[in-house]
Amino acid sequence: MIEELDARSGDVLGFKSDKLHDEDYKTFVPRVDEAIASEGKVRILAWFHDFHGWDAHALWDDINFATTHCTKIERIALVGEKTWEKWMAKVCAPFTMAKIKYFDSGEIDNAWSWLEESD
Repeated sequence: MIEELDARSGDVLGFKSDKLHDEDYKTFVPRVDEAIASEGKVRILAWFHDFHGWDAHALWDDINFATTHCTKIERIALVGEKTWEKWMAKVCAPFTMAKIKYFDSGEIDNAWSWLEESD
């Protein structure tokens, strides 16, 4: 299930999830599209809390999202608790034009700050 987090500005969005399902993308993608329409480009915090991956349909949704939004996302802060999540930040890099950075869950304030920095 995905939960939207309170962000401090319109071009920065935050989401927390323990496992992603197809239904989550039906909530998440329109919210991102709305912010892109308003702000032009967005920055996203993705917090994987006790994360258990994607179901099969959600994995396809994720690939589709990455390919259709790759030029509209400036930065992605991946926040996690496991080594594979840190590795995932490196694997995702070729599929987006966004700058991607991994933060341990105890560094979530640093992740928000990084997203809010000007280039």
